[in-house]
Amino acid sequence: MAAAEWRAARLVPRRAAVSRAQVETVSGRALGVFGLVFGGQTVPTAIDQSAALAEGAGTAVMAVLYGSLAALAVATFARVAVRAAAATFAVLFAIVLMAWPYLVVAPAAIAGQTPWLYYLVTVATTAAVIAVPPMPAAAYTVVIPVVYGVIRSTPAGGGAQPFLAVLDAMYAMILGIVALVIITMLRQAAEAVDAAQDAALQRYDLVARQHANEIERVKVDALVHDSVLTTLLSAAAARTPAERALAARMAGDAVRRLDEAAAEVPGNEDRIGLDVLVRRLRSAVAGFSAPIDVRPTGLAGVELPVEAVDALSSAAVQAMVNSVQHADEPGHGTERSVQIRGAGANGCVIRVVDDGRGFDADAVPMSRIGLRVSIEERMANAGGSATVQSTPGRGTVVTLAWPAGVEGSGS
Repeated sequence: MAAAEWRAARLVPRRAAVSRAQVETVSGRALGVFGLVFGGQTVPTAIDQSAALAEGAGTAVMAVLYGSLAALAVATFARVAVRAAAATFAVLFAIVLMAWPYLVVAPAAIAGQTPWLYYLVTVATTAAVIAVPPMPAAAYTVVIPVVYGVIRSTPAGGGAQPFLAVLDAMYAMILGIVALVIITMLRQAAEAVDAAQDAALQRYDLVARQHANEIERVKVDALVHDSVLTTLLSAAAARTPAERALAARMAGDAVRRLDEAAAEVPGNEDRIGLDVLVRRLRSAVAGFSAPIDVRPTGLAGVELPVEAVDALSSAAVQAMVNSVQHADEPGHGTERSVQIRGAGANGCVIRVVDDGRGFDADAVPMSRIGLRVSIEERMANAGGSATVQSTPGRGTVVTLAWPAGVEGSGS
């Protein structure tokens, strides 16, 4: 590809692909909105039916379920602890549903009515889909409607005819299964897109590096031909003091141009989101024998050059390898985590932490490639920094930052 074509291709705007993170965000916020809507619709019925429950039970049930619904909505829009909030609501709903027959002390007050919990069954099953893997979510989606159907046919559930109870249970189960299938399919499709995007980025990065290296080779060849060889030929042919002085000046100019060329580092200016870095690290963590907790925060809107993402990813993986190989102590379970934090719109800080045996960082010989080259020099060459804090018996913290100096940023 010609240089002009290459530059033109890089100017074409890239359309953001649907990622797993976006699917989770949209699904969670939809659950939060519909949960509030369905919950609000049940308030009048819940107030009316509270008279049939034990004293104070109606108020307590409404406080628990409506409070957890509100917390779920806040969590989905703040994108904080969404799965925990969804799991909490799903568990609380299941507890209230199973306790319902014991809470109703005046079944005649709700005879012929539908318990207000029915209108939240689909919200609960969808919350389970958001919170847990497909198989447990599928079990919850089947069990909860069945439990409701059984309760619906009892006096505490309104004493519905068996056919009507089964119909209500099947309707709730079908809605739950539809939500399960849609969300699961979207997740799988987004994961495939994420994997394809990662592979494409890696291939593009390789091509970009090859192109940059080719440009650099051509530039160096031209420099050697135009400056170095010409200088050598002039020096060899110099006979008079003036010719020698000219050759000396040409040699000085050639050395200066070589120094300038050495200072120019070819790189890839394309930028990618931190979610790609998080996926790479999660994939790497899955291959370790020891559990490592990946904790991303503040990723929204942060983009880094491909070269910086490569350096951060490789250095973090090497730090994890060092921890797995050297941090464990006999009789002590080592806890490890990788904390990934966006710093502003163009920075990132990664902390690889363990509470293992630790070591004296100053005593590590310069020949140790894993620490000196694979971590510190790799980050320095990419324009970042790496610091190692470790004390024997008190664990290790490896801090990777790009660009250098951003590790102190609180943003």
